[in-house]
Amino acid sequence: MDTYTTRATRIMRRIQELATISEDTQGITRRFGTPAFLTGRALVQSWMEGASLAVRVDSIGNLRARLVSQNPAAKTFVLASHIDTVVNAGKFDGPLGVLLGLDMLEQLVQQQVQLPFHIELIAFSDEEGVRYHTTYLGSKVVAGSFDQSLLQKQDNKGITLTDAITTMGGNVEQLAFDAIPAADWLGYFEAHIEQGPVLWERDIPVAVVTAIAGQQRVEVTFRGMAGHAGTVPMNMRQDALAGAAEFVLAVEQFGLARQEHIVATVGKLDVRNAASNVIPGDVTCSLDLRSPDAMRLTSAYEALRTHAEAIAQRRTLGLVWNLVQQTAPVACNAEMNNLLAQAITEAGYEVVSLVSGAGHDAVPISAVAPATMLFVRCFKGISHNPLENVEERDLAAALHVTDRFLSSLISSYLSVRVEREI
Repeated sequence: MDTYTTRATRIMRRIQELATISEDTQGITRRFGTPAFLTGRALVQSWMEGASLAVRVDSIGNLRARLVSQNPAAKTFVLASHIDTVVNAGKFDGPLGVLLGLDMLEQLVQQQVQLPFHIELIAFSDEEGVRYHTTYLGSKVVAGSFDQSLLQKQDNKGITLTDAITTMGGNVEQLAFDAIPAADWLGYFEAHIEQGPVLWERDIPVAVVTAIAGQQRVEVTFRGMAGHAGTVPMNMRQDALAGAAEFVLAVEQFGLARQEHIVATVGKLDVRNAASNVIPGDVTCSLDLRSPDAMRLTSAYEALRTHAEAIAQRRTLGLVWNLVQQTAPVACNAEMNNLLAQAITEAGYEVVSLVSGAGHDAVPISAVAPATMLFVRCFKGISHNPLENVEERDLAAALHVTDRFLSSLISSYLSVRVEREI
């Protein structure tokens, strides 16, 4: 068994152990700030501390381990991903990147590498946005772009974000001080499962991410009139669910007609006061739009809003259109991507470039630092699902590539320093 396979096996054991910690007995669920999240974070923290790293938890709940350069004025290079999950999640989305990063730092410690820059490994506390319906809470704090107005948001139990942070031991007054100043960033690297089928179908272990699609999340509510299912004539109804159903199918058709440029999804449907013998009077559904093209994303948003308004008008329904979140498409850093592509070639693999349709913590970080991402092949591209899986050979390949990438980064940084000194 070669070195990378041995390391991959150890990472897999850790991923499996972390996956046993969940809010639910069936599946894996670790939402931001929940007892299961805190237990999982404590486990990862124990591994970090066992590697003789300087470890701390910041005020938003990010877990941060640091290897310090002998140069106190050095910049910081960040390895990161997240450890929160969606509901009924897979094992690899997020934890793979964190635990791969931990393995990288363990190797540097064992080899006593003299670093020309600081390296910080961050396990972000909230990327998925499940509990408070807003993504990137953890990485926005580190990037210095956290929106203070979010502190008043409530979860489905009425617990504010402020209260959740306080319960976790954080201090909302300290959030701004947990950011890495823009001038101190050297760069950002995130390894993540592809969450798509390209690498699986081509049997290629890794890929370079060139861009991350922009996203718009909308909460759409159709309001009609609740009534008795047996007494209101069919042609006199204001059925909010029928209107929502028409919109759901319209979203699907819209996405299919433009599938080369955009994806459109309705993933949630809430029928208020639902009963089998009641005509639905108030129905809310979600809308998730994604595209790497900012103009097409804006155009799709406006077109579907117009379509929803037309459905509501035709059916004599009220409509509430609430934009919950929007992020612009993000391009990964060309220089960092060139180093990553070079590392893939040196490791003996074909260089594949992909656009990520999923959002990642690299989105807010890219506003303050050169960001690059490595995709790792996953089973049939399945993600956000218990069937999510990664083979050890692909994880070993990702370790090989990341080793070479970090080595090249260190060498190139030292070369620049020498040139400046001369």
